[in-house]
Formats: sequence, structure tokens, C-alpha cells
Amino acid sequence: MNPITLNGLTKRFGDLVAVDNVTLSVEPGEIFGLLGPNGAGKTTIINMLTTLLAPTSGTATIAGHNIEDDPEEVRRSIGIIFQDPSLDIGLTGRENLDFHAMMYGIDTGERKKRIAEVLAVVGLTEKADVLVENYSGGMKRRLEIARGLIHYPKVLFLDEPTLGLDAQTRRKIWNHIRDLNKKYAMSIILTTHYMEEADYLCDRIAIIDHGKIVALDTPAGLKTRLEGDVVTLGVNGNAEPLVPVLREKPWIKDVTLHNASLTITVLDGEKRVPDLFVLAQMSGVSITSVNLRKPSLEDVFIHLTGSSIREEGGTLHGHIHAGMRRRMMK
Repeated sequence: MNPITLNGLTKRFGDLVAVDNVTLSVEPGEIFGLLGPNGAGKTTIINMLTTLLAPTSGTATIAGHNIEDDPEEVRRSIGIIFQDPSLDIGLTGRENLDFHAMMYGIDTGERKKRIAEVLAVVGLTEKADVLVENYSGGMKRRLEIARGLIHYPKVLFLDEPTLGLDAQTRRKIWNHIRDLNKKYAMSIILTTHYMEEADYLCDRIAIIDHGKIVALDTPAGLKTRLEGDVVTLGVNGNAEPLVPVLREKPWIKDVTLHNASLTITVLDGEKRVPDLFVLAQMSGVSITSVNLRKPSLEDVFIHLTGSSIREEGGTLHGHIHAGMRRRMMK
């Protein structure tokens, strides 16, 4: 049995179809990425899977429990790491974990055992009795991950887990996520706007746009969709006259105009750079910079959605936190 299954999941808000007939499954122990630009529908999908929003049609199950028929068991089966800070900074790390474990009805002896275990997993044992207000940003993030593990969830939702952290701390968090994935063999759904994060962590990625899945594959599989090399041309002024000229060439697979640059997928890129300069000159376009590289996940995302990924507004995070707390306290 797959721990997460969506079958024709759909959500409408009046005339707006936010999620349009999404069908997918997440395998046991899989880290699954859910990526999309603003308004793509991924936030709505997460809200439905965490029982905060009822679907218009279709079904979904978490750990074998239907999100509409058995929401209490769904909530007991999941952990959520919020994007926005949601710790009680006036409490110690241990006290934060103890309070959260009580919300799940874990008895005193078992709470002590689990708190010690998850603190060790995230490397905070020595800081357990320090007030959270004195934690660094990376320590707070690790404590939130520990809190999401305290009830041994079968499915963990990581919503922008490293947002706002420096590159070194982000890398440490990535390693912690991989370690806990192996230790607990839990399935993880990750949302992020850091493409390198999705590339590094995810076994598979679904790219969502306009409420639909436009691609679902491994990171490597997604990158092979763009045949050839990627050439990025910085331009001075209007580059639009060059676009139709480039699209006529059989050795050019794709052209995307984004702000003051052109991203071009080119067969045999190293040999074709001089040809690009010639075509630009003929079109009256001035090239200011050239970059040649292999396709990245960001290139695939732009190719499929027409835009680079952007940070979504914070509607999901506060609502999930408040909603989950209200339900757990019942």
C-alpha cells in the first residue's frame, strides 16, 4: 500500500479550478517534491491532504485513511514542518517537544524516550534545556523537524524547510532530512522554491501548473527532457526580434525570453555560440554576456511553466499551524 494516493483530486473555488483532476501516488520511504509557481495549486493540494480543506471531487488517502472519511486518523499519521516559525520561544527545546507530544496523547514515559531520540536525530541533545529564543535559525529549524517526528508519523510534510537560512545551514538541514528519511523510512512530501534543494533531496518531483501535473519524474529524468546544452544570452535592450529567428533553426530546441536574457536549448552548444552572435547581429540585438551549461531543474521548470519558481505567499503556513493545533486540542 502506498502511503499517499491521490485519485482525480479536484478543488474548485467558484469558477476557479485550483486543483484539476490530480492523480499520483507516493511510494513508501520516498522523498517526493511538489513544485509549482504562485497559484499553481500545490498549496491547495497540501491543504486537502492535511484535512484542512475538503476536495470538490476525487479522493485521497494517507496511510490508508481517506482524508474525508477518516480525518482524525489522517492527522495522527502525518507530521508537518511549517515554513513560518511556530515554536514557543519562551520554552526550552525539550518543553516544546513535550507539549507537542502531549497533544498526541503520548504518555509521560514514552514522551521522555521519544524526546531524547528525536533530539539526538537532529543534533540538539546538548541544547535541549536552552530557551528557544536563544537558538539560531538553523537550530530552530532542526527543533521543528524534531517536533514533526515526535509521534512517529508515516508521512511528513516539509513546507519550505530551509527558507531564509544561509547556504551552509541549508546543506546541514538537507543532510538531516536525508538521515531521518533513512532512519524512520517515512514518506516525505517537500515543497520548496530552491531548485537545488529539490534536485538534491527528491526521489521524484511533480511539477504543478494551473492545477495540473505537467511533469512527474526523477530529477535526472526531468533534466533529460531538454535535449542539448543551455545557452543563456544577456542582452542590451529588446531581444524580441531575435526570438523568431532562433526558432527557425533546427539545431535550436527551445527559446525562452525572460526579462533581459534569452535562455536557449542548443544542440552542440559549444560550436553554435558563434552562430548565435551572428544571428543576434543580423536581428539588431546586442549580446552583453554568454553562459553555456548543461540543463538544470530550473531550466526544465521554466520550459514547462513559462516562469522561474517564486516564493509563494504565506497563506498555507499559518492556517495549517492554527488548524492543526485546534484539531489536536479537541
